[in-house]
Amino acid sequence: MNRSTQRHAFALEYVKTVGVHNNATMGRGFASPVDLAVSGDGRIYVLNRGPYARAGVCNLDEDYLYEFGSLGDGDGQFTLASAIALDSRGRVYVADEHHSHINVFEHSGEFIGRWGQSGSGKGQMDGPSGLVFDRDDRLFVADQNNNRVSVFTSRGAHIRSWGEPGDEDGQLNLPWGIALDAAGHVYVADWRNDRVQKFTAEGEFLASFGGPGDGDGRLHRPSSVAVDSDGYIHIGDWGNERVQVLAPDGRFLLKLRGQATESAWAREFLVANPDEKVERNRSVLYPQLPLHLDTPYLVSAQTEPYFWGPIVNLDADDRLYVTEMSRHRFQVYGRV
Repeated sequence: MNRSTQRHAFALEYVKTVGVHNNATMGRGFASPVDLAVSGDGRIYVLNRGPYARAGVCNLDEDYLYEFGSLGDGDGQFTLASAIALDSRGRVYVADEHHSHINVFEHSGEFIGRWGQSGSGKGQMDGPSGLVFDRDDRLFVADQNNNRVSVFTSRGAHIRSWGEPGDEDGQLNLPWGIALDAAGHVYVADWRNDRVQKFTAEGEFLASFGGPGDGDGRLHRPSSVAVDSDGYIHIGDWGNERVQVLAPDGRFLLKLRGQATESAWAREFLVANPDEKVERNRSVLYPQLPLHLDTPYLVSAQTEPYFWGPIVNLDADDRLYVTEMSRHRFQVYGRV
């Protein structure tokens, strides 16, 4: 296997790719996945956005277990799914960016209810786009269009909010992803400000990482952030089509572009469709592109192993999952 290493004895090793494109309303595979969450027993809940909205559940052995949810406005449906999280009991919470509410399901997919109200007032949300629970089952929400973080109980009672529009320390501009570290500090992917900010659980500003650019440690439209048990900060650097890892103090450690291989589902498809396999074998997976196409987006669009629309998550064992919205799959990396 290939290994990405840098300073500070931190390394990630590629493990596998899971996924295949499925633009049907149900069945194995993903369609524009935007987030995932991993339960304590290894179930991986993959949230699909758009016209094929659903949550598909699989595991690292690539067993496709079941799915739930669909497109719509009714119970257990999503119009514009944006984020997924699990509470301590394994219940599943799905943010609907369009309706600005949170859908709640049993781990089996049975719909329990929903809560949340659209608006900018106290306890309201406008485009919730990132979810994370703390150890006391308080839900931290990246409230995108209100440019703030809001905190709720698991039943939807509002606890506090902080943040305001702007680009100064503690201000936000379309925050997207959100994460917590082991000490309970809050990390926000401040999308339009091209940075990640760190706060206390009460909203006191602590630090800012990144800043506009494509160099090491610089960011362009970060989609997500996840912090492992040792405090290492993983960032979905969406606009640069890569993942970056920072030390707990914000120093750049490493970057990944992606190194996907065929998933088991893809191999099964190619065996069943030999004409597709012939065409794939003719393909150039690492093409040499002319200079006018040398942008992160265009390179990723034409280089199949690379990330294309990356979103990051970690499981309890600090494995890194990179969901790819535009390639309908996720790549898995482990600490070494």
